[in-house]
Amino acid sequence: MSPEAASLTMQAAASKQPADPTISPPNLSNSGKVEDAGIRDELAAAVDPPNYEHEIGQRLHCEWRQNETRECEVVERRALANGAHEYYVHYANFNRRLDEWVSADRLSEMQPQAPMVRRGASAEKRRKLDPVLDPAFGERPPPTAEVEEVAGELDAVTRREHEAATRVKNINKVVLGKWEIETWYYSPFPPEYLNCDTLYFCEFDMHFVRSHAALQRYMKRSDAVHPPGNEIYRNGSISVFEVDGNRSLTYCQNLCLLAKLFLDHKNLYYDVEPFLFYVLTECDEHGCHPVAFFSKEKVSVMDYNLACILTLPPYQRRGYGRFLIALSYELSRLEGKAGTPERPLSDMGLVGYRSYWAQVLLRILQTHRGAISIEQLSQLSAIRIDDVMSTLQALHLIKYWKGQHMLCISPKVLRDYVYFEQGPSCSEASFDPSRLQWTPYHDRPPLERCLS
Repeated sequence: MSPEAASLTMQAAASKQPADPTISPPNLSNSGKVEDAGIRDELAAAVDPPNYEHEIGQRLHCEWRQNETRECEVVERRALANGAHEYYVHYANFNRRLDEWVSADRLSEMQPQAPMVRRGASAEKRRKLDPVLDPAFGERPPPTAEVEEVAGELDAVTRREHEAATRVKNINKVVLGKWEIETWYYSPFPPEYLNCDTLYFCEFDMHFVRSHAALQRYMKRSDAVHPPGNEIYRNGSISVFEVDGNRSLTYCQNLCLLAKLFLDHKNLYYDVEPFLFYVLTECDEHGCHPVAFFSKEKVSVMDYNLACILTLPPYQRRGYGRFLIALSYELSRLEGKAGTPERPLSDMGLVGYRSYWAQVLLRILQTHRGAISIEQLSQLSAIRIDDVMSTLQALHLIKYWKGQHMLCISPKVLRDYVYFEQGPSCSEASFDPSRLQWTPYHDRPPLERCLS
C-alpha cells in the first residue's frame, strides 16, 4: 500500500476537535428570554399599525434587473425604523430562491392588459402541444450540470403547507470560508438567529455565530482543519470524509441547517443519528474546505443509497454533483446491492440521475461483448433494475417483444456516447473507485456500529 493510500485511514481525533455549539430544535429553545428587535417592532406595530400601500397577496409590477419589470405577488411586508416600508415578493414563473425584500418605490400597479387576439387553429394546437408556451407550466428551467436537490420532494398538499410555513427567507447571507453566499430559502435556525441578516460559519466544524468578530474569536480557539470523521477518499486536492450523524451530532445538524438555505424541500434538520454524511472537500495548506455533501441511511430497508445531496453555490457546475452520485453507487457496489436514491425525485434530480445512469449503462454496452440481460446490467452498474429499464426506454434501446424485454442497441447512440466521453473533463472531479477505502456499515465491528 502506498503512503498516500495508507494515510486515508486517519481519524479526526475527538480531542483535536473543538466543542460544537449546542443547538436545539426551535420548539425546544428558550426563546422567551431572547430579546429581539424584530419582536419589539411587531409589538410597536400592533399598537400603531403602519399604513401600508400594498396588501399581502396583491399582484404588482416590480423593477427587475437591467431596467426590466416583472410581475410579482406580495408575500409579506414590514415597516422599518425610519418609517419606510419593504415588501417580500415572489416573482411569477420564477423559483422561490429569487424571492426578496424590495422597497416600495420599486413596485407599481399592474396596467390593464389589451384584449387577447384570437389565434389561428394551428397556433392554438401548437400551444397545447408545447407546455413551454403555456403560462400554467411556467418558464422552462435553465439547463444545469449540477444536481441541486435530488431526494425529499414533497407531495402537493405537503408542499403547499411547507411553502406557507417557510415563505419568507429568515437569513439573507452566509459567510463560509472565503465565500459570502446569498441564501435561497428559509431554514429553521434557533429563534435567536432568525432575524440575523448574515450568519458566519466555521467551515471546518460548522459552528455558526452572528458576527465576523465572533467568528474570528472562535477561530483563534479552534484547531479544526477538516470535517470530523474518517477520510475515505483522496485524489490530489480532493478528499471525502464520512461523518457519523450520531457521533458528530451537532456538526451534522448544523450542516443540514446550512443545506436547507439552498434546498427548498429538505425536511431533515435534527434527526441525523440514523444517517452517514459524506462531505466532499477541496484541500490546500489551510485545510479541507467543504464544497458538497450527500447523506445516506446507515441501514436502508429499501436499499436507498442517497437521501439528500447539495453542491454549495460557489462550486456548482464543476462536476461535483456527478462525483457524489458515482460515489454513492460505488458504496452500493461494495455493499453487494443495487442502489437507488430516495423517492420521490425532484425534477432536477431526475434529470441529473438520468444523465448519470445513461453514461454508466452505455459505457457497459460499449465495452461488453456478447449477450447481456437487464439483470446483468443492474449487477455490473449497481443501478436498480427499474432505473435501468426506465433509462434504456428513454434512450429507445429496449423493446417489448413476444412477452419479454429485448435490448436493441442503436449504433448512433453509442457513437454519440463515445463523442461525449472524449469531451473535456477535470480528472480530479471524476470519481476514481481505486482511491476509495471504505468498509460497508454492516461489515464493521459490532462495537463500532454500537457506538454509532
